[in-house]
Amino acid sequence: MRVAILGSRSGWHEARLARAFRERGAETVVAPITALAANVVATEAVESRLAAGGVRLDDQGAVIVRAIPAGSLEQVIFRVDALHRLARLGVRVVNSPRCVERTVDKYFTSTLLEDAGLPTPRTRVCERLDDALAAFEALGGDVVVKPLFGSEGRGIVRVSDPDLAYRTCRALEVTRSVFYLQEFVPHGGRDIRAFVVGGRLVAAMTRRAAGWKTNVSQGARTESLVLSGVLERLSVQAAALLEADYAGIDLLCADDGRVLVIEVNGIPGWRGLQQTTDIDVAGAIVDHTIAVVERGLPVGTAS
Repeated sequence: MRVAILGSRSGWHEARLARAFRERGAETVVAPITALAANVVATEAVESRLAAGGVRLDDQGAVIVRAIPAGSLEQVIFRVDALHRLARLGVRVVNSPRCVERTVDKYFTSTLLEDAGLPTPRTRVCERLDDALAAFEALGGDVVVKPLFGSEGRGIVRVSDPDLAYRTCRALEVTRSVFYLQEFVPHGGRDIRAFVVGGRLVAAMTRRAAGWKTNVSQGARTESLVLSGVLERLSVQAAALLEADYAGIDLLCADDGRVLVIEVNGIPGWRGLQQTTDIDVAGAIVDHTIAVVERGLPVGTAS
């Protein structure tokens, strides 16, 4: 089996996945998704329909998506379009382009959670400054403003002052950003990351921070956690809803007793999680990928 990993050639996650594939007898190569090159009509001289950094992608057994970096609208659309074409050519893409589209966009994720009845914070999304300021008031005057696309807590700010809300939203208006405002939910500086692979919970951890941001990349401490049956079912349900082969589910146990799904990450990291468990997380992803390729199972199917 041949596998291409789209990510950084020097990345920690890419190295873990490559090692796990090699241990199982698969050939791997790492290539950056930013170096995609496509041919619409392949000829004898140019046989590859899709390549990245000189690595042919359309003859791989699977392609693992480890990064879709920021770029222009055209660049991001082209990258996702290329993943869709790979899938149509019969290459198993993990996670699928459909899943990537659903999870990279916080509004898309939030609406799917809400429509399916999964508990998630009250959120308002809009384009006009006046609507954003009205949303600030409607959500109680204490909100978390997030970029529509983003990860690791970068660019997320808590706003609880009307003047600061105006300045924040005015700055976003200048850059023609979409306003994504979510109610701030008191949580004691603690949340949960559950990691689901192939429809099964692999591991979970508690993240604790001195402030309200609980991202490991922002300095949060991690502790191993055994999820209750309710939280495990909620995590598995959220991953299935987004049609994810593997996903990081962020859960919030609010001070008022609510349990909320905050985000579903379709390109999740697990470096902090790996420090809390003896389970080989990369190995679980690789085992699932090999299983679904060999059995030809549909996207998001349990292995």
